[in-house]
Order: sequence, then structure tokens, then C-alpha cells
Amino acid sequence: MNVKSIEKNGNKATIVVEIDKDLMESGVNKAYLKARKNIMIPGFRRGKAPRKVIESMYGAHVFYEDGLEEIFPEVYKAAVVDQDVKAIGRPSLEDMQISEENIVTLTLSTEVYPEVTLGEYKGLEVEKAEVSVSDEQVQAELDRMAQNVASTETVERAAEMGDTANIDFEGFDNGVAFDGGKGENFDLKLGSGQFVPGFEEQVVGMTAGEEKDIDVTFPENYTPELAGKPVVFHVKLNKVTATTVPAQDDDFAKDVSEFDTLEELKADIRAKALESAEKQAQSAFENAAVEKAAANTTVEMPAALIESELDNQMERFGYQLQMSGYSMEQYAKMMGGDINTMRNAFRPAAEKQAKIDVTLEKIAEVEGIEVTEEDMTAEYEKLAENYQLTVEKVKEMVPAEEITASLKNRKAIKVITDSAVAVAPKAE
Repeated sequence: MNVKSIEKNGNKATIVVEIDKDLMESGVNKAYLKARKNIMIPGFRRGKAPRKVIESMYGAHVFYEDGLEEIFPEVYKAAVVDQDVKAIGRPSLEDMQISEENIVTLTLSTEVYPEVTLGEYKGLEVEKAEVSVSDEQVQAELDRMAQNVASTETVERAAEMGDTANIDFEGFDNGVAFDGGKGENFDLKLGSGQFVPGFEEQVVGMTAGEEKDIDVTFPENYTPELAGKPVVFHVKLNKVTATTVPAQDDDFAKDVSEFDTLEELKADIRAKALESAEKQAQSAFENAAVEKAAANTTVEMPAALIESELDNQMERFGYQLQMSGYSMEQYAKMMGGDINTMRNAFRPAAEKQAKIDVTLEKIAEVEGIEVTEEDMTAEYEKLAENYQLTVEKVKEMVPAEEITASLKNRKAIKVITDSAVAVAPKAE
């Protein structure tokens, strides 16, 4: 194999390589042996036609493209790896010339890893908010806990705000029922604001078995068919359920926690909320530091890197949708677009993340960051524990190169964040 020339222009490289005749012949013969079983030539049984006969009918070079595919790993190694060309993805074949002596000359093109010039990435000043937990936040958590243990019972009295009214209803516009305006055995929490303004207030005072027409006007920002329209709902109240929320005292604390007093429970809620807020603030601080380091980096990003990150983000989002019972197509339609619309929406985030990735890789290179065997072992064991698999199974599923790259990136992030200086947020 003879690499005749390599020309680089920005993020692209063009490689001209001459393939040894014996190597090309081995690839062509492999391609012929794979293809012949499906080829029928008059006078020969299926799969038995000699290569020379097939070539005489379809052309002397009929198997050359498939033959090239057979030897592509060797071509890639000689033309890309051995030449230290940092190709992104698989090179594309631009041209193939075959001489009278059957010497094959290929012209390959590929996007290459970009030149990255780091800016300031150590000692960055990054805003970090002071965290605190208010009495209102503690009370909100107490209220949530109280609602979780609240008891409910059907009551024989008129409905009041805070009750749950089980109703049948149907809406009419000038005497004509409209789409989406009907429901049966619907549990409506009075005061929740679930229905059109004025609806719930008119259910208050109704008793089980009572029927009533309720006049309401839809808001101006409602669906176009009903926006601003006065309508009538015919409502039947089936039953009224009252919720009894326990008093928030020491007995309540004993029932819902391991603490003996309400004050101890409040202190625990405050401590946990403060710990959570501090973790969120630290995470936001670290993310902002990494983004600032990437913003200081100068690089012409290859389209292939951005598209690769875009593919990853779409794949992750698609998996999240599947967990919720939706396909990407269904979600895109619900949002009033298609897959391309969604892809374009993800593009700015993909561009930012791709630039962060090349910045971290360059920092790892400049800082001489290495991944040890101990690092690898610990990471495999952590993944095995998280996914409840054996270490051997994780090693089969996750290539060592991915683990190494991930660990290097994390160490590079630590270089940035450990040296970053937290400053108070600017006053708005």
C-alpha cells in the first residue's frame, strides 16, 4: 500500500492511496465468493459460475467495489491510522481509478479532528448563588406530608371549598353540545382551579343527587372555537368527599417520621432541603465553569462531531419518551412538528456540548491526564453495581475506549472546577 498524498484543508483531508495488486486481488476474490451463490449464468448451476465468466459478462471490474469493502480495514489502517490522520467517522470514497495493470488508486475524503486552541480554563470566576431554606419551604413540605396521610370520607352535606365533588357534566354552546365538554364520574377538587373560572364556585352548595345548569364564559386565551364564549354546563353532583388533614403536632411527627417532636422533624426537613440546594448550586457552578472554559476555546467545529452529538441527544431523548410510552414521531406530532423539527431544536445544545467535549479532550492532553488500571477497575465495578450486572458483562457491553474517554473528561472537568473561583451573582 502506497499513500501518494495527503492534503488538509481546514477540517477536511483528502488522501490518495495506491493499493497493492495482491491485496486488491484478495479482496476481489472474497467478494466474488460471497456473491456467486446468488448469480445465475446460462450453462452453469446457480453459484457455480467461474469468476472469469461473470467478469466477461458484467465487466472485468464488477467485483472491485465489493472487494474494496473486504479490504477496507487494511486500507483504513495504512491511509489513516498509520498516517496519524485523526479522521472522524468513516472516510468516503471520492474516486477509484484502475490502471491497465489493475493497480487501484483511491481518493478518500474525511472530516478530521479540529485544531483546538484553549483559552483560559483555570481560575475562572463563576457565579454561585448562596443557598438557604425559608420557613415557607419547610412548611410546604410539612403540608405535603400531611396531605399524604390525610383521610377521606363521603359526607352527606352541601359541597364546600376544599371538598372533592364527583360530577357528571356536559357543556352546551347555544344549546349545542361541544367537543371535549362532557365527562362522567369526574372527581373535581373544589378550589383547585381545574375548570373554567366560575365553574367550581357554582358547584359549592350543591348536594348529592342535585342537578344544576352552570353559566360560565371561557377565557379569551382558550381554544379558538370557544375563546370568550358564554356557555352552559349541565352538572349532576354524584357525591361529596371531604378530606381531613391531621394537625401538625408532635403526634403527627411521630406518625410520619422517626422523630418524636415536630421541631425535630422541621429541623430534619430544613437540613435535607439545604443539602439538596447546596448540591444543586454546586452542580450549576461546575456546569457554568465548564461552559465558560469551552466559550474561551477557539475551534472550528467539524459538522461530523456536531451531528454525532446530535444523534446521541436524540437517542437519549427517544429512550426517555419510550419509558413514558411515546415514540419520537408521536411526540413530534403532539408538538406540532416532525423529527426534523425536533432535531433542529436540539441542535444548539448539541453544538455547545460538542465544543465542551473537544475542550475537555484538549485539557486532558495539555494536563497530561492519564487513566490508571485502578481507575478502570473502579469504574467497571461502579457500572456493574448500578446496572446489577457482572463486571465481565459490563466489559462486554462497554468498550474500554469509552470508559477511558469518559474518565479523562471527568478529570479534566475537575481541573476546571477545582480551580474555579465562586463569586456572588450580579444583582439583577
